[in-house]
Amino acid sequence: MLLPKKVKFRKWQTGRENQGKIGNETRGTLVSFGSYGLKAISAGRIRSEEIEAARKTIAHSLGKTGKLWTRIFPDRPYTQKPAEVKMGKGKGDPQGYEAVIRPGRVLFEVDGITTEAAKEVLRKGGTKIRVHTKFVSRDIV
Repeated sequence: MLLPKKVKFRKWQTGRENQGKIGNETRGTLVSFGSYGLKAISAGRIRSEEIEAARKTIAHSLGKTGKLWTRIFPDRPYTQKPAEVKMGKGKGDPQGYEAVIRPGRVLFEVDGITTEAAKEVLRKGGTKIRVHTKFVSRDIV
């Protein structure tokens, strides 16, 4: 599971509710390391557990010949109050970390396999995360 080594603030403010209207990603939108990538087409927040589940699925399907790059990192803490606790009494305890995703961000990249195999591998990994994704290649970006 991914998490930062050190954080300046233990809890962050909540942020905007409707992330769909904040615009497209400007950084990390091109396939840079591998030949094929998995690109987000909707906004959302991906928890570190989901990133790890997708990474394990892709790595397992790749085999020994393929190489995998993870292009996102969860650096935003999220909190949760315990079950059956009344309203008020402050903010909940940090539960883990998540990555804020905007449309156009490349999440994972793979190399060393055929196009058909890459499509299937990234499709399997895309089912593990909560944002809508599409397959992209270095040629068609």
